Amino acid sequence: MDSIMANGTWEITERPYGCKPLGCKWVFKKKLRPDGTIEKYKARLVAKRYSQKEEEDYFDTYSHVARLATIRVLLSLVASHGLLVHQMDVKTAFLNGELDEKIYMQ
Repeated sequence: MDSIMANGTWEITERPYGCKPLGCKWVFKKKLRPDGTIEKYKARLVAKRYSQKEEEDYFDTYSHVARLATIRVLLSLVASHGLLVHQMDVKTAFLNGELDEKIYMQ
């Protein structure tokens, strides 16, 4: 929740006339340690996208995932030039995406 609030993921606003807002729901999960004890609680807010209609509510959707062939090309370039590779994970990467349209949820 702290990440969501700190990134300004949403703002509360009045619904414009003629706008059909999407429904949403909270999804809660427990992250467990190998011994089965609770490490932390996770929460995320998801839009009920199944109520949208293509070409009316949205145009294109993209998943921000690299293709395996692209990763292989990059790794082969690294190996051929004797470079180092560092792996990293951005915990709140999904919060940093920019939308071109405004999405209204209730």
